[in-house]
Amino acid sequence: MPSATALSTVLSDINDFVVKQGHGVKGLSELGLQTLPNQYVHPPEERLSSMDVVTDDSIPVIDVSNWEDPKVAKLICDAAEKRGFFQIVNHGIPLEMLEKAKAATYRFFREPAEEKKKYSKENSATSHVRYSTSFLPQIEKALEWKDHLSMFYVSDEEAAQYWPPSCRDDALEYLKSCEMVSRKLLEALMQGLNVNQIDDAKESLLMGSRRININYYPKCPNPDLTVGVGRHSDISTLTLLLQDDIGGLYVRKLEHEAWSHVPPVKGALVINIGDALQIMSNGRYKSIEHRVMANESNDRISVPVFVNPRPNDIVAPLPEVLASGEKPVYKPVLYSDYAKHFYRKAHNGKDTIAFARIE
Repeated sequence: MPSATALSTVLSDINDFVVKQGHGVKGLSELGLQTLPNQYVHPPEERLSSMDVVTDDSIPVIDVSNWEDPKVAKLICDAAEKRGFFQIVNHGIPLEMLEKAKAATYRFFREPAEEKKKYSKENSATSHVRYSTSFLPQIEKALEWKDHLSMFYVSDEEAAQYWPPSCRDDALEYLKSCEMVSRKLLEALMQGLNVNQIDDAKESLLMGSRRININYYPKCPNPDLTVGVGRHSDISTLTLLLQDDIGGLYVRKLEHEAWSHVPPVKGALVINIGDALQIMSNGRYKSIEHRVMANESNDRISVPVFVNPRPNDIVAPLPEVLASGEKPVYKPVLYSDYAKHFYRKAHNGKDTIAFARIE
C-alpha cells in the first residue's frame, strides 16, 4: 500500500501515471483507492442502473456442432436480424485453447509497467501493436475503466517480431483458430442475403483483415459511477468475443432503451454483427450498441477478435441484396475512412453509422 503522499502524487497527475508511465487503470486499482478519481466519473445518463436492465431477456445460445444443418444457419440469420448478438457453443475451438488465450491475457497485464509501456503509441515499433487505456484518453471527457492491447495481424513474421512475447504465441494461435469459425458464420449469414457462394473477392471484403485485442478490467472502487466501456457498436464485419466467467457485458435491445446482460457460458463465444456487415446487408443484419460495466469484486478480462474488411475496401450494400429492387440505405464508403471517423471521437452509441447513411 503506497503512502498517503505517494497516492496524492499519483492522483495529482492521473494521465502521467496511467498513460505515460504505462501503469494503466490496473496500476491505479492496485493502489488501494477508496474512491474513484474524478477523471473516471461519467455523467448519470451514461451509467447503467438496475432499472435499465431487463432480467428476463436472454441472448440466443446456438449449438453449431453441425454447421451444415439448415436450421443452424436459420438460427444464426434470425439472431443477426433480430438481436445483432448471440452466443455459439460446440464451435470446434478446443476449451484448452480458450483457456490459453485467457492465460495469455493475464500474463501480459501482469508485466511491469515498463514492459507494457514498450507497446504504447509513443513507443511501439509498429502501428499494428498498441497498448493503451480507456478508448481515446486524449479526447474523452470521462475515462473508461479499462486497459487493452490491440494486435493487428499482418503476417506470422511480423507477429513474431512485434507482438509481446508474454502473449504472442497463444494469442496468435487463438486468432487463427477463429478463422474457420468466422468463415462458417459468414457462409450462413451470406445465405440469408442470397449470396450463394463466398468467392475470393467476397471473402477478402468480409474478412480481409483481422485484429485481436486483449482487455483488462480491474476492480473498481465505485463501479456505479463509471463504465468499463462506453456505449458503442463495433465497426467490424463480425466480432467474436471470448469472455471469462465474471460477466459485465450488456447489450441494448433493438429499438428499446433497456439493456440485457450477456451471461458467461463456459466454452461459448459471443458473436456480434458489426457496422460493416450492417452496411453490406443494407440494414437487414444489425450492429447493436453494447457496453461493459465495471465491478468492485473481481478483475475481468475478455478477448475480442475483430473480423474486418481491408482498409482499402469499399463497403456498400451487396449487389445480391439490392437485386430485387431494394433501395440502398447506405452509400459506398472507403473502410479506412469509416474507421478513422470512429477513432476520432469518444464512444457515443451508434452515431458512427450515420457516416455511411444516405440522407
